Amino acid sequence: MNKLSVGIKLEHLDYSEALRYLGYGGAAPDEKTKALLSECEELVLQAASVRYVYKIFDISFSQAGIKVADTSLCLTGQAIREHLQDCGRAALMAVTISAGIDRLLRVLQLKDMAKAVVADSLASVAVEQACDKVEKELQEACPQYYQTFRFGLGYGDLPIRLQADFLRVLEAPKRIGLEANSSSMLVPGKSVTAVVGLSDAPLAARQRGCQTCSLKGGCKFREKGGRCNG
Repeated sequence: MNKLSVGIKLEHLDYSEALRYLGYGGAAPDEKTKALLSECEELVLQAASVRYVYKIFDISFSQAGIKVADTSLCLTGQAIREHLQDCGRAALMAVTISAGIDRLLRVLQLKDMAKAVVADSLASVAVEQACDKVEKELQEACPQYYQTFRFGLGYGDLPIRLQADFLRVLEAPKRIGLEANSSSMLVPGKSVTAVVGLSDAPLAARQRGCQTCSLKGGCKFREKGGRCNG
């Protein structure tokens, strides 16, 4: 099954998640911060355009890694091997909220750094909420499978250098305008690539962790030696 869509709409962003990314912890925001969140939410929702693509492939396990059928892609690393254990198929997915967000953040960085920081956190929330919606859609489209949560490229020991080949397999540059630069970082920046395991039989419970989070690279909690509640 292949799916390409631009139909997801984000109507509200989770302020509590944005505040955690901003380092508020459990502290309640003051009225000024609430007003800033509201203003920046409107800017982010206006600039965001959710685009995504996913494809389902048979997978096989070998010493070299997890081979994705009918492609040259091989997922390597112990973390992804454990994540896909007992799965005979996997959905490769790519999600972006598009280049308009990158432009918005660049403009805000020149005009108002406070707004830029808050908008950046809300944009991170936006792409995560978009990914949640894609996962839910995948589950509804494939009720015959038991589904793992998403595992992002570059987390654990799944190499970020696979990014370009992963995107090529999904035809993501042509289909949703998502590419990888020479450092294997995604462009536009507020984007996610991930793998979701699919099994014919119930899967053992797996706990989400930092290695699956698309914010791992710039996470404020990890910088302080902690973690969020994800």
